[in-house]
Amino acid sequence: MFDPSAARLRLERLWKLKAHFGMERGSSRVFLDEIVSDRMQLVGGLQVLRDELQFAIPPAAQDREACAADFTQPSVITTLAYTNCGDRIHHGEIENYQRVVASRFATISEIGTLKPEAFHPTGGGTDDGATLAHVTWAHALDEPLMKRTYEGNPQSFVMCAFDLRTHVGRDHDVDRFGTTRESTWREPRAACGAIVGTLAHYNADNDVHRRLRNNLGEENFALLSTKGVKTADGIDVTAVVGAAIVAVDGMLETARALRSEMDQRGMAHLTASLTVNRPGMPDTIIYLARATVFGGELRTQGFGVDATKYGGAMVEHRSERRLRLTYDGLTDAAFPISTESYEVREVSIPTDPFT
Repeated sequence: MFDPSAARLRLERLWKLKAHFGMERGSSRVFLDEIVSDRMQLVGGLQVLRDELQFAIPPAAQDREACAADFTQPSVITTLAYTNCGDRIHHGEIENYQRVVASRFATISEIGTLKPEAFHPTGGGTDDGATLAHVTWAHALDEPLMKRTYEGNPQSFVMCAFDLRTHVGRDHDVDRFGTTRESTWREPRAACGAIVGTLAHYNADNDVHRRLRNNLGEENFALLSTKGVKTADGIDVTAVVGAAIVAVDGMLETARALRSEMDQRGMAHLTASLTVNRPGMPDTIIYLARATVFGGELRTQGFGVDATKYGGAMVEHRSERRLRLTYDGLTDAAFPISTESYEVREVSIPTDPFT
């Protein structure tokens, strides 16, 4: 019988932390102050299981198998999935994400390498949120491990982490978004090329263009491909808004799929963010939204998917100009938390894990 009290306590700790959305900030600060800090609330005080050596099947035939975890202790198994456009323009940001975030929550192989579910769909976001939800949950627990975990301690659960990301280029010298340079001595080019291309030169025969247009929705696509969006100070942020909507839509689609994918022992924490590629300097990140799925509640907070509600301005930040996005006039920590209910799938423990 599952006792959700430990999971619920930690979930409430997470939602007591303020989140700061919309500001272009350094990647390490976003990763640590937003994503890592939230997830640490979900695992604090529990035995964290993510090393393949901990999942060894006893009795031990060799020394490595003697590393198996004690499943009678209150435990949380963690696994991590992330998406990121495969564009080569990223300046070390993916590696920094793996060091700061994935190193703490992804599964670790028996030789010490990280084993995240890593996907690089063109344009970022996700090719299909239901598929991402399925493979991440399905890979976390095989039947023998499920049996040992669920019968080990009534408070143990499984935490799936998802980080959905897109990107946009920025020509830093002129505050122009949608293009950037491979290096400081090269000419500007489109970034994200897939999103900019979809908006500027839509091709119905292009699978990626069709997927991104579907992610945006017809009303958003019509607005962004014709009129565009500008900040209060006249900066064109059409590409930023398009990329932001694709990331948020991917997060929401994945979260909704998890409602029927996970059973009652499953908990998910999801984020959406946008990388700003800048030539000759470190990339920055705009944190857009977060969500949790657990115990019949899907909670979300942050930017939405209506292009007409996006705005913003360039602001001075530590001796340089940064973009601050707004949504329906809101930014930073002002966004309300939304909750929707769903029916929880009951746990079904295999009777014979080896058949």
